[in-house]
Amino acid sequence: MKIILDKSGTPDNFANLLALLDADAEVGGILILTCDENGFTPENVNGYLQATIKPVLGGVFPQILHGAEHLNRGTIAVGLPSIPRLALIEDVSQGNKDWDGVLTSAIPEASCAKAKTMLVFVDGFSSRISAVINALFNNFGLDINYLGGGGGSLTLVQKPCIISNCGLLQDAVVIAMLDMPSGVGVAHGWRPISDAFKVTEATGNIVHSLDWKPAYQVYKEVVEGHSGKFFDADNFFSMAKAYPFGITRLGAEMVVRDPLMTRGDSLVCVGEVHQGSFVRVMNGDQSSLIAAASMARDLAIKDKGSQAEHAEMFIDCVSRVLFLEDNFDLELVAVRDKRLPLFGALTIGEIANNGNDYLEFYNKTAVVGLF
Repeated sequence: MKIILDKSGTPDNFANLLALLDADAEVGGILILTCDENGFTPENVNGYLQATIKPVLGGVFPQILHGAEHLNRGTIAVGLPSIPRLALIEDVSQGNKDWDGVLTSAIPEASCAKAKTMLVFVDGFSSRISAVINALFNNFGLDINYLGGGGGSLTLVQKPCIISNCGLLQDAVVIAMLDMPSGVGVAHGWRPISDAFKVTEATGNIVHSLDWKPAYQVYKEVVEGHSGKFFDADNFFSMAKAYPFGITRLGAEMVVRDPLMTRGDSLVCVGEVHQGSFVRVMNGDQSSLIAAASMARDLAIKDKGSQAEHAEMFIDCVSRVLFLEDNFDLELVAVRDKRLPLFGALTIGEIANNGNDYLEFYNKTAVVGLF
């Protein structure tokens, strides 16, 4: 892999990165991780993306990761050593989309014959992300490792954030099949602090009621009782970042869901929360989150097996840096192998599976990939 960092975040330097890797005979495809603060729009970058001959994929994220740094501005361009087989699917939130059929058409069986790793980047504010993830798992199962995350902005406003040769797109998912072997590890470090509540009413990523009571009122009572602090008109996100939901799974670690905002007495989350599922309010601290990041790396090493690693990709939830604040550097220290180049992004949701467990769209979770 050839990993290039541009800290300027300008469209002109973005164009230079694309041109440099497009002309490199050793590069089969181009992975782009870039920052929302760059201000990239279809108007100022689509021409460069559409002019690139080699396959391009990636996204726009709140922050990117390079070595020991996490950056609010800039672009990482990764030259992939093999040619990725790409699928780009738009209108992720469309309610009547047959995802099994869409994926069968978009990713022919021949594309999967030698694939060992699938990269998946999706608009983190799309309302049917879990439908995509479930269909991917139904179609491709445990024979492949999955790694990726949700693009988007901390303004919580949905806008174009998925990168492909077609340009910068909103409400889309880009999928790449890679012949490169990998090891993937996942851990989050959040612990339940409440009893389980049944999700009695939900629509996509909006939870309306828990145990037949207004969802926000139930959540508010638990969080205020545990924290000793109180919600007001302006502080929902700053308090909720420490109190995600955990969705119970049979025989496996809970899947975390981030409540982003209220809508009346409903809660809008990152990713779907299915009606009939059971959730618990979670909490963590600095030590539990940092220990989880270290565990994710250990699990990636175990999953990789005896193959030598050449690069480390870290997909981490942006809400973890908001929670850890200045101590986020300790999480980077815990997860990083100084012998390897590290690149990655702070995302709006994480996508991972290590070939031995469910494929999930996570929130507030640390995901390590070793290539």
